[in-house]
Amino acid sequence: MTRPSLVMLLFAACATLVWAQEPVHQPKLTFQYSGTTQLLIAVSPVNSQVVWAAGTGGTYTVTTDGGSSWKSGAVPGAEALQFRDVQGVSDQIAYLMSIGNDTNNFQIYKTTDGGATWSIQFTNQTVNAFYDCMAFWTPDRGIAHSDSVNGVFPDIRTLDGLTWQSIASNMPPALPGEFSFSSSGTCITTQGENNAWITTGGAAISRILATTDGGDTWNAYNTPLTSSGSAGGFSVAFRDAQHGIVGGGDLSTNGYGQTATSSDGGHSWSLTSPPPIPGAIFCLAYANGTRLMNSEPGGNNAAYARTVVVTSETMPNFSSGSAAWTPNEGSTWYTLPAVSGAWAVAFANPSAGWFVGNNGEIYKISF
Repeated sequence: MTRPSLVMLLFAACATLVWAQEPVHQPKLTFQYSGTTQLLIAVSPVNSQVVWAAGTGGTYTVTTDGGSSWKSGAVPGAEALQFRDVQGVSDQIAYLMSIGNDTNNFQIYKTTDGGATWSIQFTNQTVNAFYDCMAFWTPDRGIAHSDSVNGVFPDIRTLDGLTWQSIASNMPPALPGEFSFSSSGTCITTQGENNAWITTGGAAISRILATTDGGDTWNAYNTPLTSSGSAGGFSVAFRDAQHGIVGGGDLSTNGYGQTATSSDGGHSWSLTSPPPIPGAIFCLAYANGTRLMNSEPGGNNAAYARTVVVTSETMPNFSSGSAAWTPNEGSTWYTLPAVSGAWAVAFANPSAGWFVGNNGEIYKISF
């Protein structure tokens, strides 16, 4: 399946199974009113009170009271675009990443006044680039990742939160057909001061691209995930510099997805028990969160260090949005049957996480 075909589908919106249906402690789900009926694709908690989300129609929504109330709006001039990623910094500061049909529809926006105004920091000029995801180490240091173009990943980086520069020459060469999936902005993750990991697909091998020096140099490591023109790694997260999880699958089969874990910084990966929900694993997140400043009480709860929540999607219309969770990084899984239509999930801490998805729906998830 070609990249354009996958984009069209996205826009249209045997391991041993170790599944458990009756967990001792199922998390609590609470519906919240987002203030919009637009599809919400990405979510970024700053802390347990401040959360940003974004999606179609140039839409963003933000809460400053833990989701008791949300304020939504559309970025002027972006009404025809989708925001596939959002990074919240505070109740006033956030970044958005847009995609569209044209080369220059891939843009990065920033607000410093709670969404009252937005400035465009980056507009893509590279033909055939497709910016999938972004992640930040600090409020002013971040990176954005694109599919490969002529064997090169035209990735960009900011060191001041204002301007973005190419780091294409720093990236490892791309494999034939290699790209990433714009899976709610989670095809890249950062950790600590300088660590970052990118998951890829599209080629014969699904890889992890990794840096430990803030993007100056990168290495590529193979994963055991299925990979083809319609398959690969979709979403990656790390709980510390060594331990992480990657999820993916094959969009052409609608079979069960895959997850794999690493304990050596992404150099090697081992498949876990497969999640008990159909479709490729589209988004995953650690319950302890991966916020820029993890200083909030409860943000590093040892009891939930290995707890991961995942969402999955099936084709042709990305309408399932099933969800599941594991307390042990994939050894045992529990379904969340009340969740459907979810695209993304992210946490501030185990008591404060959020699902976002179809029709502007938001659910708070609390362990």
